[in-house]
Amino acid sequence: MSEQRTEISELGEFGLIDYLTKNNETQQASTILSVGDDAAILDNFGKQTVVSTDLLVEGVHFDLMYTPLKHLGYKAVAVNLSDICAMMATPTQITIGLAISNRFSVEALEDFYEGVYAACERYNVDLVGGDTTSSTKGFIISITAIGEVTPNKFVTRSGAKVNDLICVSGDLGGAYLGLQLLEREKRIYMENKGVQPDLQNQNYLIGRILKPEPRVDIVNWLSEQNIMPTSMIDISDGLSSEILHICKQSGVGAVIHENKIPVSEEAKSLGMQFNIPTITCALSGGEDYELLFTIDQNDYDKVVNSENISVIGYIAEASEGVHLITPSGNKHAIIAQGWNTFNKK
Repeated sequence: MSEQRTEISELGEFGLIDYLTKNNETQQASTILSVGDDAAILDNFGKQTVVSTDLLVEGVHFDLMYTPLKHLGYKAVAVNLSDICAMMATPTQITIGLAISNRFSVEALEDFYEGVYAACERYNVDLVGGDTTSSTKGFIISITAIGEVTPNKFVTRSGAKVNDLICVSGDLGGAYLGLQLLEREKRIYMENKGVQPDLQNQNYLIGRILKPEPRVDIVNWLSEQNIMPTSMIDISDGLSSEILHICKQSGVGAVIHENKIPVSEEAKSLGMQFNIPTITCALSGGEDYELLFTIDQNDYDKVVNSENISVIGYIAEASEGVHLITPSGNKHAIIAQGWNTFNKK
């Protein structure tokens, strides 16, 4: 960020929007009219529209002590695109609403938008509108993500069937451990001002929390393989919460094998250092933004050799409940212990 500081009041609301969107370029054919009018106009050419909205609030969802504004802009877009992916849809546009206190300068918001545009460019998404207003305290971000899907080819949480296989993309628990690392370094810094953070060789885990990536690639791969998941959800609140959502919505039970849950070597190493079981991080940590989905057993041969997908269990009768099988064969009921914003103290 440049050392120059321009007060937002110097530009005013509409001047600020014009300034931040002056280089905004559209990439989607479906974007007929973008930023600059009372509303955007989209034409999805016979596709169905998917819409999702998320709020990110300073002090609840992010801490600017260790979250660069550019990373925050990128993440704000990425986590919303993840919801579109969880419907087996392709993200196409976003709108952004910001509430900003006078702590923030125009240059600070420019950094934030640099991250927004980086995510839009990477995932071929257009920024088509939004709003800005003042905040009495802190930074509040509201993003609406829009996507498209072939009519009636979307996937919901409610289609899982008994004997379906339970799959997950990527690896789990890393974001939670990355957060613990950043929180530790923040505490050390607050107690000893001037001490530089010790983040050596932890780029992967820090990236998992500060710069998550929506799994557009998994949606595309499943489509290429002609695999239609029976249910799907993104993992924002931890594996335990998400599998319970699917089971509740689908009216089924589930069995998950602990030793099948994918955890990175970096997460295993840091988990040992912090004395936190990585299975706890995977089940309850959240913010991994991987995809949890179920497939028909007939598609097993297609996914089994994928490096990006792990089969971790199967869907059971509702009467069996939702259970985790440990490596020693013990059976434990899975309960939701993931992120709950209203329990935040």
